[in-house]
Amino acid sequence: MHIRHDWTLPEVRAIHDLPLLDLLHRAQSAHREAFGDNKVQLCSLLSVKTGGCPEDCAYCPQAARYHTDVEAQPLMEATDVIGAARTARDAGATRFCMGAAWREVKDGPQFDRVLEMVRGVRALGLEACCTLGMLTADQARRLKEAGCTAYNHNLDTSRAAYSSIITTREYDDRLRTLRYVREAGITICSGGIIGMGETVDDRCEMLRTLAEQDPHPESVPINMLVRVAGTPLATRPPVSSVEMVRMIATARLLMPRAMVRLSAGRMQMREEAQLLCMLAGANSIFFGDKLLTTDNPEYAEDMALLATAGVEPLAPQA
Repeated sequence: MHIRHDWTLPEVRAIHDLPLLDLLHRAQSAHREAFGDNKVQLCSLLSVKTGGCPEDCAYCPQAARYHTDVEAQPLMEATDVIGAARTARDAGATRFCMGAAWREVKDGPQFDRVLEMVRGVRALGLEACCTLGMLTADQARRLKEAGCTAYNHNLDTSRAAYSSIITTREYDDRLRTLRYVREAGITICSGGIIGMGETVDDRCEMLRTLAEQDPHPESVPINMLVRVAGTPLATRPPVSSVEMVRMIATARLLMPRAMVRLSAGRMQMREEAQLLCMLAGANSIFFGDKLLTTDNPEYAEDMALLATAGVEPLAPQA
C-alpha cells in the first residue's frame, strides 16, 4: 500500500468527483487491504464540561454568545466520568472520548482533574481520547504521561473557509496544537464538518491538509452539520447522504490506514446511508444518545443496524 503526503487539490477533487460506484469500489478495496475485515469500532463521547465557551464557532451550541437550549455545566467529577466510561465499556465501547467546552486548557485543578479522568479511563482498558481546545507542548506531555491515547482537534474546514466559521482563533492555532500532540506521542484525531456553506474544494482541501501530515492522523472524524437553533448556521440547507459518502470514501483513499469515523449527523441519515458510509470506508461510529450536546441514534438502534448488516463491533480490550 502506497502512502502519500503530497496530494494536490486537483488530485483530491478528481477522486471525490469519481462516479459514485467507482469511488465506492476503490475506497472499499483500499479499506479491505488496510484492515482485512469489516469490524466497526464503537466509541462513546461524553461532555465533561458543557457550554460557556468564549469561542464563536458558528456551528456550536456551546458558545456562550449564542442563545441555545444548552445550559452551561461545570467540569464533572472524575469518579462520575469514570463511572460513565465503565458503562460505555460494558455496552461494547473500546474508545471513550471526553470533551470540555474550553478555548484552551488552563493549568491548575481542573486540568489535574482531567488527567485523573484519563488515568481512570485507561485503567478500565479503554482508549482515552480528549478534546479540550488548544494545548501547550507541556500540557500535551502531561496528557501523554497520564495515558491519553488520542487527542481530538478538528480542522473543521479549509484554511480559506475557516474565517467564515470561526474568528476567535487562527487556522495555524489548530495546526500548532496538532503538532504538540504529535510531538508528545499522542495519536491525532482530526477531521471536519460539511454543510457549513463551504465549497466542495474547501472539503477536499481540508482532507488534503490532513493527508499532508506525516504520519497521517490515526483518526479522521467526518461530521455532517447538526443545525441547532440559536447558532448562526441553524438555517443552512441540509447535506445529502451521498455527500457524506463521498467525503468518507475520499478520506479512506487519501489516508488508507486511518480510522475514518462516521460522526455527527447520523440522526439525519437513513440506515441504508449509514451502511453505505461503512462500505465507503467508515470503520467507527459514536454510540449513545448524545454527541456532546446534540442527539445521536439510540444504542438499541445502532446494535440492530450492525446486527442486520452482519457487521461486528471491535471487541473491548477488557
